[in-house]
Amino acid sequence: MAINKKEEFSAELLAMADFAKAIAHPARLAILQTLAEKNTCICGEIVEVLPLAQATVSQHLKELKNSGLIKGKVEGKKSCYCIDYETLTQFKQTFDEFYNNIQKLSKKCC
Repeated sequence: MAINKKEEFSAELLAMADFAKAIAHPARLAILQTLAEKNTCICGEIVEVLPLAQATVSQHLKELKNSGLIKGKVEGKKSCYCIDYETLTQFKQTFDEFYNNIQKLSKKCC
């Protein structure tokens, strides 16, 4: 039986891994790109832009929402979504710091 040792890592590393997982699918990146291009909350248009079924798009939207990258509200039968730029900026800053720290520690191998 495998033992999960995720809790042994820092909160920062766990948060970065969760973020990376949230954007690790091209459909999720396409959703973020579509939301950014529209620059407004959009509802059903996301399904029209992607070559995926409604149920699949809904699952990807759920993952993005759970990660905090998008915000959504339900209006009747429609759900409207937009990017949460505060969360996106926070993740960018965390990744920038991580990259800068790794680069400082680099010993120029190979």
